[in-house]
Amino acid sequence: MGEYDEKETCGTICLKYLLFSFNFFFWLAGGAVMAVGVWTLVEKSDYISLLSSGIYAATAYILVIAGAIVMVTGILGCCATFKEQRQLLRVYFVLLLCIFLLEILAGILAYIYYQQLNDELKQNLRETMTSKYKRVGEERVTEAVNKLQQEFKCCGSNNSQDWQGSEWVRTPEAGGRQVPDSCCKTITPQCGKRDHPSNIYKVEGGCITKLENFILEHLRIIGAVGIGIACVQIIGMIFTCCLYRSLKSEPY
Repeated sequence: MGEYDEKETCGTICLKYLLFSFNFFFWLAGGAVMAVGVWTLVEKSDYISLLSSGIYAATAYILVIAGAIVMVTGILGCCATFKEQRQLLRVYFVLLLCIFLLEILAGILAYIYYQQLNDELKQNLRETMTSKYKRVGEERVTEAVNKLQQEFKCCGSNNSQDWQGSEWVRTPEAGGRQVPDSCCKTITPQCGKRDHPSNIYKVEGGCITKLENFILEHLRIIGAVGIGIACVQIIGMIFTCCLYRSLKSEPY
């Protein structure tokens, strides 16, 4: 009997340290998940305004929320492990399960949007760029378009000719420009008046393909991070169940 108790105690101690190690790395992973979500929302928020669907932003928000919960859960897991309280372990397990479902949801949303992105950009990007550029109340779209054309060295949705159908080009504000100044290879005042390939990004193609590739790359990162961390959590849930079973019931 004593030998059995000694083996049980040894097994419990091993499980405790395994779960503690898991929680430490889990806490770091939570920080990484939250960082990916925050980075997407802060650094790439301009491009979100060019998308008609909110799925891309929703996926990033889910990662931020999940990452924050992961970090709190990691601390709770350490406390539950060393205090050996079954009630805390139950709470910890439920939180792990909730985070697991959140991150699977983020991965699924990323995958769904991955499939829909091309159609959405084809249907909406040109209209957004030509109808909302420089319009009052659409300052975010204007900034996003300028940033998009400069960062990706492109002009228009499909090509620079898209700007001929722009509402802004026909206004006095355009000042005779054929394209926005952000289409120019070297930006100078009124440079958009001359649409020669030596002056603007005319032969480099439109922005739609470059924006699509950019967003697809980030969707892959978001999806991989979400599903990857979710798979790691399965290990944590298994450790938690094993430790929970190895502990004697608390006295009431």
